Amino acid sequence: MYSVLRKLLFTLDPETSHDLSLDCLGAAERLKLLSLFGSSLPQDPVELLGLTFPNPVGLSAGLDKNGDYFNALGQLGFGFVEIGTVTPKPQDGNPKPRLFRLEDHEAIINRMGFNNKGVDYLVERVKRRRFNGVLGINIGKNKVTPEEQALSDYEIAMEAVYPYADYITVNISSPNTPGLRNLQFGDNLDRLLEGLAVKQEQLTQAHSRRVPVLIKIAPDMDSDEITSISQTFLKHHVDGVIATNTTLDRSSVSDSPYADEMGGLSGAPLTEQSTQVIAELRAALGNDMPIIGVGGIQQGSDAVEKIKAGANLVQIYSGFIYKGPVLIKDVRQAVRQHRVLS
Repeated sequence: MYSVLRKLLFTLDPETSHDLSLDCLGAAERLKLLSLFGSSLPQDPVELLGLTFPNPVGLSAGLDKNGDYFNALGQLGFGFVEIGTVTPKPQDGNPKPRLFRLEDHEAIINRMGFNNKGVDYLVERVKRRRFNGVLGINIGKNKVTPEEQALSDYEIAMEAVYPYADYITVNISSPNTPGLRNLQFGDNLDRLLEGLAVKQEQLTQAHSRRVPVLIKIAPDMDSDEITSISQTFLKHHVDGVIATNTTLDRSSVSDSPYADEMGGLSGAPLTEQSTQVIAELRAALGNDMPIIGVGGIQQGSDAVEKIKAGANLVQIYSGFIYKGPVLIKDVRQAVRQHRVLS
């Protein structure tokens, strides 16, 4: 059924198709047509970050930037849904076209640029939460905010979402906001994590509740950079890591007419690259720090490889666009079987 629907949707401009799909999903929820999608599999709970995840398969940030559809998405069988990236102030993002399908590669290039309606809008949507799974909220800085003032934007967004998030993701790895990836390294990362830890402690005291804060990193790092960033994470006792965001590498899609489009590449070409980063992260971090693995999961076995590499949970995004809700079931079954056999 989804393959037929996908053929129709893929005749449309990618961003139009994206918006229409979410609108249809929201309508299906209102009509109570989604309740059977996630009910055919048993729960497979995972205790992590002080939270109980109903199952280890989540939706990555980027699909539901403003928190308009997470209640509907949650009915498809996800154990957790991450919304955002949201910034303190609304922003339009980059000029269109900014989203491209590489169908022969089951891949997507996007340069959306954190287009969102601002954190206050998202919070009002989250107040209407019906989703019973774990809800993550992904935060970023506004494009106009200078790199040296990035911490202030993250503090503003963190304070706004803190009462409503089960966990918070700090996005410092999107390639579509100038200078953002510079925050991943050296003194920039050290100062950012130090400031975030102070803010997290203040909010913990204010709300009598500690919300885990995870850092989302890019796949475009060599081994030395992964070791360095891991040492900084350990130094600041980061709650967890999400690996990885999209890649700038085009070597695997050089034959595509969209290969030269600027933006981050996601989907099947990212599968092995992100899994390798997870493996190196796990080796550098040790066994205790949680890792959520994401990048190029197109089938259940891809998710299992990320678990074997050291991920505790997995997220899907581009594979969900190409395969539909059946991918959630496939990944859940594969990971469950792996856990039983392990």
